[in-house]
Amino acid sequence: MTDSTVQHVSDTAFWVAHHRGLEHLRPQPLFRDPLAAQLAGERGKRVAEAMPNAPMTNWVVTMRTLVIDAYVREAVAAGVDTIVNLGAGLDTRPWRLELPAELRWVEVDYPHVIAFKQAQLQDQPPRCQLEQVPLDLADIRARQALLARLNGEARQLLVLTEGVVVYLDEAAVASLADDIAGLPHLAGWIVEYVSPASIAARQRSGVDKRLAQAPFRFMPADWFSFFASHGLTVRTMRYVADEAARVHRPAPLPWQARLVMALMRPFASPARREGFRRAMGYAWLQRSA
Repeated sequence: MTDSTVQHVSDTAFWVAHHRGLEHLRPQPLFRDPLAAQLAGERGKRVAEAMPNAPMTNWVVTMRTLVIDAYVREAVAAGVDTIVNLGAGLDTRPWRLELPAELRWVEVDYPHVIAFKQAQLQDQPPRCQLEQVPLDLADIRARQALLARLNGEARQLLVLTEGVVVYLDEAAVASLADDIAGLPHLAGWIVEYVSPASIAARQRSGVDKRLAQAPFRFMPADWFSFFASHGLTVRTMRYVADEAARVHRPAPLPWQARLVMALMRPFASPARREGFRRAMGYAWLQRSA
């Protein structure tokens, strides 16, 4: 990894970890992640510097981190005993969150990602029972076997995919959704929602040009109907904009954009304003009744 551009989807983990590390260094951070900078290293910094609109990326990463942290706490409080993080990347929740020592946390990712993470954190004990599984999620049989095993060993199982599904095509997401919906002990699946308008804005920003080797592929015409057709419905949706309002951290828009929005706000329809609010978020999906 010597180039600053993303060569593989797994490189985005360094990018995201870099931004979590930046939040940790703020005078009054919204969360603490003391291991993020160590994991991101110079690679994460170079990838971040090569991307346009870094402040907005930092804001999105921070808000989604808060949202998922809240989901994890809610799940644990509700009795979930096993959390499976598919495409875990350089996530550090087993180390940084206050979790029950008996909670089972399973990280799944490419073998080279798991090996890197193990080497970097070998002297850092997690706060729960951690299992790390080197596996390419595209290996359907291996993935199904793993999920079946974990389901059989769990009372209540929560699946987490943070920044994973958007990089898969619809057929791959459909296959994964069917696997997850078929788990009898499923408590839920935490998965990102990105609206078509938000994806279009991302494309205009120039980020996609830097992610030519890891483009967004999952763009169904109707996100909610897509998952409903695979036996999954939304139990809870937490939108990034709502989380930002809750913690008083507005999106870092350029002053020109803020001025235009302020001038247009009185004329924007309720539907348009609601569309901005629901641009992106994370859903807790559950099996359809």
